[in-house]
Amino acid sequence: MAARLTYKSAGVDIDLKERLIPLFGRLAGATRGAQVLEGIGGFGAIIGLDGARGMKTPVLVAGTDGVGTKLKIAFATGRHDTIGIDCVAMCVNDIVCHNARPLFFLDYIGCGKLNQRLALAIVKGVAKGCAQAGMALVGGETAQMPGLYRPGEYDLAGFAVGLVDRSRIPNPAKMRAGDAVIGLASVGLHSNGYSLARKVLIERAKLKLNARVAELGCALGDELLRPTRIYVKTALELFDRFKIKGLANITGGGIIENLPRVMPKDLHANIRRGSWTVPPIFDLIGRLGKIEQSEMDRTFNNGLGMVAIAARDQGEAVVKHLRSRKQRAFIIGELVRGPRGVTIA
Repeated sequence: MAARLTYKSAGVDIDLKERLIPLFGRLAGATRGAQVLEGIGGFGAIIGLDGARGMKTPVLVAGTDGVGTKLKIAFATGRHDTIGIDCVAMCVNDIVCHNARPLFFLDYIGCGKLNQRLALAIVKGVAKGCAQAGMALVGGETAQMPGLYRPGEYDLAGFAVGLVDRSRIPNPAKMRAGDAVIGLASVGLHSNGYSLARKVLIERAKLKLNARVAELGCALGDELLRPTRIYVKTALELFDRFKIKGLANITGGGIIENLPRVMPKDLHANIRRGSWTVPPIFDLIGRLGKIEQSEMDRTFNNGLGMVAIAARDQGEAVVKHLRSRKQRAFIIGELVRGPRGVTIA
């Protein structure tokens, strides 16, 4: 007689998922703000809009993203404690470009077989990222799908919602020729270009993740798992103190594709190569992969995680302010009349 089948025998452990919910709730509790009326445990998070008080026309700004193939590095090293920070960063660094203060975040973890240690490590990272961004982790979904993922592998995505007064959303129409283009330093690859980075460093150059690379000053795995910088507090302060006319999150596509997204159609950005410090990981990838500079420019952030546009007479003040906050920054170019786009020379 065949054994009786259960959902657990098919690979889905409902009991473990139920045991994890209060543990996730404790992690999220540290990020909970007054606007969270109901969070983890219900069918939906309930958020009050207390932060809209004083706004004439409050506007919600939403963003979603995932970590991408950087997860492959986490799988290979068995280190999952910072990958949640990347997930948060990829979402909030987008919405803050609209001067939106992040309110709340939800995550999605898709896996084959649920592992308690692994799930807790991921969500601890998500909670840490939410704390850095000053917003609440209000819920998420952990989906067990046996046969869809390889053992030990998972996918991670996130969803962020922020709030801004409509009058304070950056308007490209206010940009003028001569405006300063200011680059905010990244801490490395962040979470973009990993398919090419892995192809070059691991598959072609045969570098080991646990081996120290002299020019990086650390093990390759440490460099590749360096969490994406969360720029929320820095960016919101810039919008409060200066007349920031545009802010671009430099993710996949580099400056070439991302900066034009915040520019008007009749202005062009001239960027001076060499005006900012490029972390050594980019030179290593370019050299070992024999990658043309144009390909590097449209794949990686090349050392700049955010790019701001400000009036020419405020450029130096913005850079000085950022450096006083221990955020390396550089004037990297200016806007000129011409078709929308970017030239790096």
